[in-house]
Amino acid sequence: MANIKSQIKRNRQNEKRRLRNRVARGKARAALGKARAIIETGQAEEAKSSVLLAISALDKASQRGVLHKNNVARRKSRLMKQLATMKPVEVKKVEAPKEEVQIEPEAEAKPVKKAATTRKATSRKTTAEPKKATTTKKATTAKKTTAAKKKAE
Repeated sequence: MANIKSQIKRNRQNEKRRLRNRVARGKARAALGKARAIIETGQAEEAKSSVLLAISALDKASQRGVLHKNNVARRKSRLMKQLATMKPVEVKKVEAPKEEVQIEPEAEAKPVKKAATTRKATSRKTTAEPKKATTTKKATTAKKTTAAKKKAE
């Protein structure tokens, strides 16, 4: 804790600014996340509008001095690049099959069992056994140095 009056005031100001900046940074981060998620789904119109909202949030954060202008420019550039390379989802009409082909039970493929994982589940011991004292390299060197100091005295 600071003893100087001006430093106490400075700490109060910094805390207020940190909270204010946190809101702007959080809004920008959330808008970016939503835009990226919508781009992944491939919905073109929604993606475009969400990218515009994300860019707006980034610009506001930059104006307020929360994020650096180059940082904002880099994020906007990456987002626009993702939007440009986005593949829109095509809606296909499902047609009814013309002829139904019945598969005989003998010809059906049997489901293939997946190989068992080699990883074993770790379980914690519930018994109250005392832990063995394990000495690390640091602990042994610390013991040696204290022993050397005692000899020197």
